[in-house]
Amino acid sequence: MPIKIPSDLPAYDVLTKEGVMVMSPDQAARQDIRPLRIGLLNLMPKKIQTENQFARLIGATPLQIELSLIRMSEHRTRNTAAEHMVEFYHPFQEIKDQKFDGLIITGAPIEHLEFDAVTYWDELREVMDWTQTNVHSTFGVCWGGMAMINHFHGVKKHMLDAKAFGCFRHQNLDSASPFLRGFSDDCVIPVSRWTEMKQDEIDAAPGLKTLLGSDEVGPCLVEDPTHRALYIFNHFEYDDDTLKQEYDRDVANGTPINVPTNYYPDDDPSKPPMNRWRSHAHLLYGNWINQIYQSTPFDMDHIGS
Repeated sequence: MPIKIPSDLPAYDVLTKEGVMVMSPDQAARQDIRPLRIGLLNLMPKKIQTENQFARLIGATPLQIELSLIRMSEHRTRNTAAEHMVEFYHPFQEIKDQKFDGLIITGAPIEHLEFDAVTYWDELREVMDWTQTNVHSTFGVCWGGMAMINHFHGVKKHMLDAKAFGCFRHQNLDSASPFLRGFSDDCVIPVSRWTEMKQDEIDAAPGLKTLLGSDEVGPCLVEDPTHRALYIFNHFEYDDDTLKQEYDRDVANGTPINVPTNYYPDDDPSKPPMNRWRSHAHLLYGNWINQIYQSTPFDMDHIGS
């Protein structure tokens, strides 16, 4: 089954060329099936790139997915055309009476700020509370995951002395988890952040379970069954060249930056980077979608009850 997105959304052509099954709303309306309704609260500045990344992963399962793009109501992006935002995005305040089978809250390049210093923090807290009544399962990514684990459990983020930047090997800490079905004993995940969550503080929060972790860059994937949520602090969704884009940007701006660890062949930025996380990325998001499908109510009015 395909992912249902507007035919004029840039991701439609991108995913079609990659062989991902996509479907326009008109085509979907002719199928007698209830699609899984997944929201993407996109806090990243490069909205279209992020749309493509997550649509690619959640659109690769056998299930029909209806993707809804959501933005913070008052925040205005400076990196994506206003016309794109108006045509494809719904302010949270306009959709908060609706229900979703799943919600992804992306990262945001605001790690240096305390949570309560973020201009849209009050509304984001409203979103996170709203997930408990209107969303069956929520996936917080990078800063989005840190915000959720802080909001629900008080776990703090800590500034790093140097940016964690590159591709790092992570250990499978719970091979019986349905979210890690098909995972190897370890896997490589792209990392790009200035902050971390500490494992001992996660362990001290009741009910949390760390599923993936690294000796080098700490905890990565945390399950929170009480709040029907997953928190991931790293970036399975990244394209082959996303770290390269970040590295090239910093070099061009004269910003001190290390060559991303274990990313370029022989750590040589003149060589094309290799993607060594794609299969596990599809496994993780496919497993998440599968768990939603198996447990979400058929009647969406019962979500959250």
